Amino acid sequence: MAAKWIEALTGSLEQKKQYRQAQARIKALPEPYSTAANAFNRYFMVYGGVTDGDTIVQMVLDSADLWERAAVDRTSVSDIVGEDPVDFAETFAQAYVGKQWIDKERARLLAAVDEAKRSEGQ
Repeated sequence: MAAKWIEALTGSLEQKKQYRQAQARIKALPEPYSTAANAFNRYFMVYGGVTDGDTIVQMVLDSADLWERAAVDRTSVSDIVGEDPVDFAETFAQAYVGKQWIDKERARLLAAVDEAKRSEGQ
């Protein structure tokens, strides 16, 4: 019962556990994979603006899988990210569509414009 109350305030405890596990996997990677994976995950959080916990967790888990596989295969970071690391990061993040912060602001903008239009007619 207490877990449900806590989750109502903080979000899914299972998602937090999965996220921490993925972060631990990334931290355990050998260099240079750990550095690259951490940098990309930070960028994903800022660029993606995703607020849906399931989507964020899946993105981080998939990122951990990618970098672990690269480390095992000894694939160079350059071979993974190509010539443009920003393009790689943004393309990767775009594959994970979920609720974003901007969605709330779009709804707020549309409601304000609708209200302004209604008040014009009065």
